[in-house]
Amino acid sequence: MRIPALLRERAFRRYWTGQTVSLLGDQVSQIAIPLTAVLTLHANAARMSWLSTAELLPALVFSLLVGALVDGRARRRQLMITADLGRALLLASLPIGYVLGGLSLGQLYGAAFGIGTLAVLFDVCDAALYPSLVPATAYVEGSSLLSGSRAMSFVVGPSIGGFLVQIFAAPVALLVDAVSYLVSAACLSRVQPVEPPSTRPGRGQLTAGLRWIARNRVMRATLAAVATVNFFNFVFFTLFALYATEDLHLQPVFLGAVLGAGAIGSVIGAFLTARLIRRIGIGPAVVAGCAAFPAPLLLVPLAGGPTPLVLALLFLAEFGSGFGVMVLDIAMNTLRAAIVPNTLRSSVMGAHRTLNYGVRSLGAMVAGVLGTVLGVHVTIWIGAAGALTAVLWLLPSPVPKLRELPEPAEERQAAPAGVTRVT
Repeated sequence: MRIPALLRERAFRRYWTGQTVSLLGDQVSQIAIPLTAVLTLHANAARMSWLSTAELLPALVFSLLVGALVDGRARRRQLMITADLGRALLLASLPIGYVLGGLSLGQLYGAAFGIGTLAVLFDVCDAALYPSLVPATAYVEGSSLLSGSRAMSFVVGPSIGGFLVQIFAAPVALLVDAVSYLVSAACLSRVQPVEPPSTRPGRGQLTAGLRWIARNRVMRATLAAVATVNFFNFVFFTLFALYATEDLHLQPVFLGAVLGAGAIGSVIGAFLTARLIRRIGIGPAVVAGCAAFPAPLLLVPLAGGPTPLVLALLFLAEFGSGFGVMVLDIAMNTLRAAIVPNTLRSSVMGAHRTLNYGVRSLGAMVAGVLGTVLGVHVTIWIGAAGALTAVLWLLPSPVPKLRELPEPAEERQAAPAGVTRVT
């Protein structure tokens, strides 16, 4: 009886298992890809920014179009499986290139761009698939379970990644993520949900998600806030691996271990956020998470001195930030799932990714410029401090006053002109 109700549902359990394994693999890549660039290919600050830009640029370029196209398809699950298989193939090409002695920054950039493109396809499809697996009354529970998996991946993934990089090589560690995508594809192939109806393309379909966001005050404010957080976060994280290895002189195994240990804060956050939402309300939880996520990262540019002190400060930064990001993710994802109409879920997600993930690529490019002109340490400071300004978007909006989830938008009012629902 202690097993969450959603995990007793076979379809959701398979979906959640695939997502959990994939998230673990992603965290291995999160440390192995930048360390491949730094340790194997000797990338500098500018080249590190190009690597992050290559992975993030597809969100800016393709999200809006893919979101509109996916809403016109009824079989989104098959597209997600295709995206998983494609990402597994691209990741596997990197260790193969390394073993054959031909791995280059060009191949790394190309693989990052391809993986980012397929991630756009997967995520906009997932936005429509998730509500077909989870009833509206269980949105908080479902988001908590998925965020809990993400939190556990923060704990285990960097430690595994750092260990594999230290023992073998950074490109070899990427095989873990390649296998995780195969597992995700296998789990999705065994899920048979009743997907939301597709729409027949019509006038205004491409911009339907953008127009819906622009009209909704809650969505508009939360998108501006998370976009600000992500812009400065990617100014910060684009150069973090370079800063940790070059300025703080940390070996990969220690870096992975301390980040993994600090990510226990994410696990605690995933466990407590549902209670926090019930106590203070969904809106105040969004505001709290938006402040608590970036604030602890100020400890990173403060780190210095003996290695134990540096590791302790990085641990505290990761612990506090991990707790905050879980509060923000669970509250924000729950709020978005509740207010976006079914007929526009992929279009809204596409528009959301265009703006939210698009600024990440801009943040990565800015990191390269600032890191070259001002230095890596100063750029880390700018990224950590700038992210705190995100909460200013929320304070004058309706979000802080929301105690309960808003009623879902009426679907008949949500469809763009000329769009016809089809099953």
